[in-house]
Amino acid sequence: MDRKEKGTLYRTELIAPCHFGLESVLKREIDDLGYEITRVEDGRVFFEGDAEAVVRSNVFLRTAERILINAGSFHTETFDELFEGIRAIPWEMYFPKDARFFVTKAGSVKSRLFSPSDIQSITKKAMVERLRSVYHMEWFPETGASFPVRIFIHKDEVTAGIDTTGESLHKRGYRKLKAKAPIAENLAAALIMLTPWKADRILIDPFCGSGTFPIEAALMAAKIAPGMKRDFTAMEWKNLIPEREWTDIREEASGMIDLTVDTDIQGYDLDDEMVKIARANAKAAGVDHLIHFQRKDVSGLSHPKKYGFVITNPPYGERLEDKESVIPIYRTLGERFRALDSFSLYLITAYEDAEKALMQKAAKNRKIYNGMMKTYFYSFPGPKPPKKRTGAGPEE
Repeated sequence: MDRKEKGTLYRTELIAPCHFGLESVLKREIDDLGYEITRVEDGRVFFEGDAEAVVRSNVFLRTAERILINAGSFHTETFDELFEGIRAIPWEMYFPKDARFFVTKAGSVKSRLFSPSDIQSITKKAMVERLRSVYHMEWFPETGASFPVRIFIHKDEVTAGIDTTGESLHKRGYRKLKAKAPIAENLAAALIMLTPWKADRILIDPFCGSGTFPIEAALMAAKIAPGMKRDFTAMEWKNLIPEREWTDIREEASGMIDLTVDTDIQGYDLDDEMVKIARANAKAAGVDHLIHFQRKDVSGLSHPKKYGFVITNPPYGERLEDKESVIPIYRTLGERFRALDSFSLYLITAYEDAEKALMQKAAKNRKIYNGMMKTYFYSFPGPKPPKKRTGAGPEE
């Protein structure tokens, strides 16, 4: 019985794109789910999986952009070679006769073929030609489930991926209201995961905006899967992924949630409206009871306890004339951080003079591309807390 007859997706290669510079974090997540990594490229992690892996990775991965089925890869230098390469891919293994199939995006980097519109057009024609020869149909109604295809060409190597996700995975479903320049949910989660923060440690974001850092931290603390409250394109693919896969894995995710976890997660913002937005978003995410939001300037950053974390996305002056205005903000943040006993500071910014303005040298500076914007993730780790003593007697 072949794949199409059985109605399930057998073992195949899946692709998980992510922000450039955060491949190691996503790789660790996929490893933790138990799937074998086949290779890692800039902004993409490839791994082996099946129908269950498609569902599980969409529901559980916090740092990926989306999950693609790698339908085929080949070398091309001309549009004729592109047409033949696409036509050679067995699209009938994925698309039923009534499938709505289309090229939702085409990208090209350092390749001879560079026109996205031409790549999209030729890819669609080649897919139609292939399916005509297999299904013996001259016209396709395209009234069934949607199968979006993404074409990526890098150094003349084509990768054709079928998008199982739909809207990017950073759209968890809780952020109904946004700040002016919000950090993406999956980027915030990845940055938290680059730090040693754990659910039993303090976390403060003094520039919380719409609350993304505190909310993502709270979701991790409560073990809430990021994809639990949203739909995915592949949920319509009854020919490949049985509906029970979605039901079973969401039930599994639901059983893992722990809303009784004790947390100390705080978010500050000088804008009272932003604080209201952050609270509304946290409530939509189901973690509002785990976070304390308040209107406060960064000059009020403090905490009575030790060994906490400040993880934040401060203003960085997008325009040249704004650069000078952010210096006092960074200066104050640096002063307040040094006043915090044994805390660690982690911040992402596009402001290249951040260390100078903070008046502190970072232990590590990681370059991360937030879309097309080059940003820097600065690490100022504090001392590790002493290990908890075990086996102490009642008097101790």
